[in-house]
Parts: sequence; C-alpha cells; structure tokens
Amino acid sequence: MAGEESTLAPDRRRRAGSMELLLVGLIGLALSGSWVSGLLTDHARLATAATVFCGVFVQALPFLVLGVIVSGLVAAYLTPERLARWLPRRPALAVAVAGVGGAALPGCECGSVPVARRLFSRATAGAALTFMLSAPAINPVVLVATAVAFPGQPRMVVARCAASLLTAVVMGLLWQRWGRTEWVTRTLPAHHDEDASRFTVFTEAARHDFLQSAAYLVVGAGAAAVLRAAVPPWVFEHVAGNLVVGVVTMALLAVVLALCSEADAFVAASLTMVPLVPRLVFLVVGPAVDIKLFAMQAGVFGRPFAVRFAPVTLVVATACATAIGLLLLGGAQ
Repeated sequence: MAGEESTLAPDRRRRAGSMELLLVGLIGLALSGSWVSGLLTDHARLATAATVFCGVFVQALPFLVLGVIVSGLVAAYLTPERLARWLPRRPALAVAVAGVGGAALPGCECGSVPVARRLFSRATAGAALTFMLSAPAINPVVLVATAVAFPGQPRMVVARCAASLLTAVVMGLLWQRWGRTEWVTRTLPAHHDEDASRFTVFTEAARHDFLQSAAYLVVGAGAAAVLRAAVPPWVFEHVAGNLVVGVVTMALLAVVLALCSEADAFVAASLTMVPLVPRLVFLVVGPAVDIKLFAMQAGVFGRPFAVRFAPVTLVVATACATAIGLLLLGGAQ
C-alpha cells in the first residue's frame, strides 16, 4: 500500500502554471531592482527606455485588470444566446444596435471574437461582426483609459469612439452587402463545461484574458521604450512632417504590436513626437485588426474569412480614423 501511495503521489502534485511563473518573475524583478537601478545610472538611453517602459506598464495595468474582471463577469453571466435575442430583426438596424451595444460590454478583442462567432449563427452576420469590432474599442474601460492617457484632450476620446464605431458599422454593412457565408468554414467553438459554476467560468476567463493581455502589454511597453530610446529623432521628424507616412506607419505598427485595447492608449500617449491623427489611427486600427486577431479569426471563422475580412478592416479603420482625426483633431499635436 505504501508503495502504491508513493507511486501515485507525483500524479497529485500540481504543476506550476502560467500564473505561478508570472508571480515568480515579478518577485525576481522586485528583488533585483537595486542591481538594475545601478546598471541604468551609467547608461542614459537604457534609463530612458526603462522609464518609458515602467510608465506605460504601471499606468495601463489597473485598466487591464479592470477590463479582464469585467470580461470575466460577462463570460459568466451574459450568454451569447441572450445577446442574440436582443438584436432587431432588420439587418441594417441590427448592425447599428450591435455597434452601439458594444459600448455596454467591456472586454478585450480576444474575447469578442468567439462571442461574435456564436452570434454569427443566430443573428444577422453583419451585426455579429459589428459587435466584434465595437465591443473592445468603445467600451467604458477603454474610453476612460484613453482619457487618462491623454489628459486635457477630450477630443481624443471622442475621436476614438466615433472612428471605432464608424469602422464597426461600415464593416457590418459591407458584410451585409458583399459577405458570403461560405467563407466561414469553421464550426462553433466549444462552450464552457455546462456543470461549471459561474465563479469557475469567471475566474478562468479573467485569468486567461489577463495573462494573454499582460503579455501583449509587456511587448507594447517594450516597443514604446525602444522607439523612444533607440530610434533617431530625424525618423520621428519625418513621420510628423508627412501625414500619409505617419498614418501608414502607425497603422502598420498597430497591426504588428497587437496590443490589448485596454492598454494601447498609454503606448500611443508615450509617442509624443508623433502627431495626434496618426496616433488616433494607431488606437482605431489596433482593436480592429492585428496579427493575433487575424490568427484568432482564422481559427474561429476560417481562413477564407480572415484573408478577406482583415485587409478590408485595415483599410476601413485607417480611412475612418484619418477622416475623423482631421475633422475633430485637425493640426493638434
């Protein structure tokens, strides 16, 4: 019997997961703080990069936590089937309602993709895609984070909300007109275990969203730090002096960095050398299309859908953000 217990004991041990590894990493960074501080004092560029990184990460983290908590609550208490019943039957009206309704459902873009896929089979397809684009871009958490990141610039918040909503509605209407259901080749993703409690669903969804979003926040904060410390000033002068170059550069940067919508405003705010209109493009394009969203859409909807939807979304989001930016922000820096 003792031999059996010793054999089974290793199977009962809980393996270290991503959350435990994250905590170990944070503790290690805290313990090495003095050594890192001493290292940075002799390197001005490293010190600048570290300051930018810490500033972006610390400012964004509370909003990221708030966003994933709300996202977990939505996953636990608000089912996609209930959302589908609330949509009007008329396709055009359903698109408009889905766009505005996205403001009431905070969460990151990662969570909106599977919800939209479930809505796709029960409501009008255009409304489902409109919700997928609007929910992570115009919800209260994102707008408050934008207001905090851009203090004293309420027009930036209004411009982001208007451009993101316009992007979502336009894409929904375009799908209603030219979209094809045969492009969606993947079946619905699996639901949570029906026997799982709401608390379990909440904790699992919140933990998943936090770990995934925090990873992209670290990447984004690191990229902002590198841009501030390593890129020569003449590069930003060229971007600032040419609207087209600035818009294209920031749109592509949003696609590559793949930041969480609850934290991207702080990265954009740190790029003070870039005018507001290109930075608005960065904030509108990011939650609508990036490399991680393309991968998720290909996995949930199918590759034929993703290769058509993502490029059109990039063009529409860039155009809407530029137009709204020029209208509301003008030549503001």
